[in-house]
Formats: sequence, structure tokens, C-alpha cells
Amino acid sequence: MDKEEILKRAKAYIQEEKDERFSKEIEDLIAKEDFNELEDRFYQTLEFGTGGLRGIMGGGTNRMNTLEINLATQGLANYVLKAFPKEAAEGTLSAVIAYDSRLNSDVFAEATALIFAANGIKAYLFSGLRPTPELSFAIRELKATTGVVVTASHNPRMYNGYKAYWNDGAQVIEPHDKGIIEEVNKVTSVKTMTRVEAISSGKLVLIDKEIDEKFWAMCKAQLFRPDLIKEKASEVKIVYTPLHGTGAMHVEKVLGDLGLEVITVPEQREPDGNFPTVEKPNPEEKPALTLAVELGKKEKADCIMATDPDSDRFGTAFPDKDGNFVLLSGNQMGALLMEYVLLSRKELGKMPKNPAVIRSIVTSPFGDEICKKYGAKLLECLTGFKWIAAIEAEFEKDGSLDYVFGLEESYGYKVEREVMDKDGISAAALCAEMTLYWRSQGKSLLEHLDDMYKEYGYFEDRAISQNFPGSSGSETMKAIMAKLRTEGLKTLGGEKVVNIRDIQQQISYDPANPSAKTALEFPKSNVLQFILESGTIVSARPSGTEPKIKFYINSKIPAGDGSDKWLDDAKAKAASLCDAISTDIKAILDAASN
Repeated sequence: MDKEEILKRAKAYIQEEKDERFSKEIEDLIAKEDFNELEDRFYQTLEFGTGGLRGIMGGGTNRMNTLEINLATQGLANYVLKAFPKEAAEGTLSAVIAYDSRLNSDVFAEATALIFAANGIKAYLFSGLRPTPELSFAIRELKATTGVVVTASHNPRMYNGYKAYWNDGAQVIEPHDKGIIEEVNKVTSVKTMTRVEAISSGKLVLIDKEIDEKFWAMCKAQLFRPDLIKEKASEVKIVYTPLHGTGAMHVEKVLGDLGLEVITVPEQREPDGNFPTVEKPNPEEKPALTLAVELGKKEKADCIMATDPDSDRFGTAFPDKDGNFVLLSGNQMGALLMEYVLLSRKELGKMPKNPAVIRSIVTSPFGDEICKKYGAKLLECLTGFKWIAAIEAEFEKDGSLDYVFGLEESYGYKVEREVMDKDGISAAALCAEMTLYWRSQGKSLLEHLDDMYKEYGYFEDRAISQNFPGSSGSETMKAIMAKLRTEGLKTLGGEKVVNIRDIQQQISYDPANPSAKTALEFPKSNVLQFILESGTIVSARPSGTEPKIKFYINSKIPAGDGSDKWLDDAKAKAASLCDAISTDIKAILDAASN
């Protein structure tokens, strides 16, 4: 992009941005003639991805700021008005707005609510920060038309985001996402009003306790063995961290009501968008749990729990026989929770006629084996919990299957039907009960996990990612995916690639016979999967929320004789294969970076 075009876009932005904090940033960059930074801020406009609208906060069209929030909301409002003409004429449209602890989240949320109100859409705004699953719950509870949560989930402190929801309580998907973008692009003016005007007209309603209490009750209602918890609650000590986010009030309340002892990491309890104790407020990242592990060792805790800033992701760690805490992956905890749900339903006579579990395509096939045992149907979907919700919504409409659990490898789980997104609060309650259950069977959760490996086979997972920021980075990621798509991979980690799934082209084929293609039923998405001789799956996917490309390794060692020696050998074999595959992937990324 030449300097003239950059300046043209920058000056146009300054004219439209009403928040002086963000417009001044651009004025200062122009004065300093920092065209590299200006290009990064204006080479593109933020678009809805797998997680909605998300980006680094600051001035510019490629940043999260008040102008982008206003345009997105006006476009969403315009789309809603067109999608529901009858309700629009009757004045019965409504929206729920929530926000997390990030910097500017409260400002962006109120701006969103006031734009809805000015467009004749009644806005229910939470009076304080709330978790994403409660936003989804509130949409369904209040029978709202749409909803928005202002959050960047687990991203670093400089990020913020905007997730749009539909009337079923799930994040928007096709065709709504593209329809909203079209409306956003057509916006020439934004309608808004003052907070006083909105409240006095009844178009802005503040909500809190009345929804909180129903949400907490719903989380507790998902449990299978409340009597066991009541009887044995004192036997389990939990250390919890909300990572400066929205979770403390909710996890403490739900688990506390159950009689469980919850010790919250004091340095991380209070909401703080600066996230002073962590580089990334992400329970997937081991450093984020450093303080929790230290406190867990001190308190001799039985379980460490963590939620991300908007409390939709749920991470855990458990002590081994030596007292060292082991951080479980999303795939491991997902398999444990899935099995516990299916086992409990079977034991207690609560298994529906046609049980179904839904996982994303990059999630471990560990759960597939569990489903076979319990007679549950396993369905795959694209990455992003909105796709899990979309399949569940189909069940609700046609009654073909009964939803019992949904999971994705990025620490996302959902057992309840009342929420159409992943839920770290209900996951915390279910995990506490599961820990007590296996303790009542004379096992720790880690011991039971090993038993599961002996029964179902050993599964090991790795994730490799590399950032490619800026316009050049975007082109580099496109080039990597194009090369993988056109040239393919014959081997990975010394193993032959026996099948390739190209989700973008909706085909599957054997690279030895590429002309014989099988159609895939997934919606188009820029994902490639390479299946190896051993059954190991390697997936490549550019992130929809960050400037990075991700590779997922899901290794599989079939079940053997169930001995400790077999498990030790399986772990060694899987680790060796994952190491070799990781080396090959890093070589691909290094070559693209040079």
C-alpha cells in the first residue's frame, strides 16, 4: 500500500472516530510519519472470524476501537431489523449485551447498547461484567433476538473483541455472519442516544441478579450426584483462578453452594484488564497457572481450576502421586468429562434414546472410542463452538438426536442445553463432582485417566503455532496453506500420509490416487488434515482470531493388553512420533519465514 492511500484512509478514519483517544493515536502516527505502523492499522478492516470481531485495541480500521464497535453494531442492528420485519414493526426486538474485564469493554458494551436502543431494539445490558456463557443463557431466558458480548476471550491484554449472537443463544454463523458484514459495509451513519434517554424511554434495561440466580441454578442442575457432593464435599480442596476475569463470583458461588471448599488465588481474583500477573490470561498456557500451582502445593489441593477472562474456557491441573501438579490438556479433560457424563447417564438410567456428542475436527478422536462403548453417536464440526451449537440446534428442530455433550480441544466444554456456547462455570461444577466420584471409587483423576488409556488406546496431542503479524504475515499464511494444498505432504514424522481432508475444497482423497475424491459435508473452511498410517491426524489451520497459523497433532496408539508396561511403551512411542512430526512442521514454518 502506497503512502498516499495510507494517509487517505487514516484521515478518513480521524473524521469518523468520535473517541478522541483513538483518533489522537492516528494523528500522532501521521505527525511522526510512521508509515509502517499506519499501514498495519489500515491495510484491512476487521472482519468476523471464528470468534466474531477481534483485534488489538487502538486507532485504525484494523484495530478494535469505538468506531469499529459502532459500525459493527449499526450493521448488526440493520440486519436484525431486516431479518425480523414483523417484530420490528411491533417494536418487540431485543438484544442482550455483556462484557468482560478487559480495558474498554464497559465502554464498548454501553456504546453497543445505546445503538441498539436508538434503532428501536430494546437493550438488556448487564450492570457489571459477566461471563460469556451467561450472555448465551440470558438471550434464551429473555427470548431476545440477538446479543453481543465484548471480550477477546483468552488473548493477551492488548486485544479486545465483539462476539455477535443470534436468537438461539449461539454465535452467528452463515448466512447471518456474511449478511451482517454486508450491512456493516453499507453503514454511512450510526444512530445512538444518551444513556439517560435510553433508560427513560425503556429501551435500555439494566440486568444482573435476576439472571445471575437463574444461571447459577442451571449450572447446579447439570450435576448427576448432588447427594455424593453433599456427603463428600469436605474431602476435596479446590484452588481456583479466574485470571483477573469474570469467573470469581460465579465459580465461588456455584461451588460454594454445593458445599465445596474453593480457595481463590488472591493475586488474580479481582478483575483487571491489564492482567498484571500473566502475559496471556489463557488456562491453556502453563505459565498462566503458576500462581495457582504454587498455592495448590501450599494448600495440598486436590484440584486446580482456571477460567479465562470471559469464563468460557476451563483449565485444570491435578497432583500426581509425588504431589506435582499435572496440567491436563483440553483433549484429556474433554474425554474425562465426556466419559463421566455418558457413564453417569447409563448408571442412573438417564441415557436418552439417541445420545450424541459433538466435537470439532481438530479435537482428539479419544472421545470417539468412548462414544462407541456407550452407544453414543459422534459428530464432527468445524473449529469454533458456534458450529457445535449449530448442530445441536438442528437436533432441537428435528428431534433426530439427543445432545449430551460438546467439546473442543481449546478447553471448551458444554453439558447443558440452556447455554449455546462453551461454559467454564458449569464445567467447573461437573469437574468437581467427577473428581469426588472417582475418589469414591478409590482412584485419583490421573489414575483413572491412565485406566482410560488402557481401555480405549493411548492418545497424545500437540499444538504448534507461529505468529505472522501484519499484511505480509497474512500473505505468508496464505502461501503456506496454498503450498500444502497444491503440493500436499507425502510423509510426516517418518510415516506415510494415507489420506488428505481438504475442508476448503470439501474433499477427501488418498495422495497416492488423488483423482479418486470423496465429498465432505463440512461447510467450507481453510483447514487441511493429513491422516497417517498409524491413524494419527495432523491438521493445519490459520487462526480466525489471531495472526497465527496452527498445527494440531492428534496421535493414536491402539489399545494393547492393558498393562502398565504397554502404557509406558505407548506413551514413549507417541511422544517419539509427535516429536518427529513437530520437527517436520517447524521446518515448514521456518522455510516460510525466511
